[in-house]
Amino acid sequence: MDLSGVVWRKASRSHDDGDQCVEAASLPDLVAIRDSKDPDGPKLVVSRGEFQRLAEALKNL
Repeated sequence: MDLSGVVWRKASRSHDDGDQCVEAASLPDLVAIRDSKDPDGPKLVVSRGEFQRLAEALKNL
């Protein structure tokens, strides 16, 4: 999947000086996720439902 033209948004809880930096990009019916410190590295693409479940699970940690 070509993700070169998507707009990435940094998670609101990510900090420039921290080690937990996540960015997400909205796609039709999907969400792409990457490590903001490694923008050319691997990306994870999940359905919107899966992303919502992941976000809820992370909030509860």
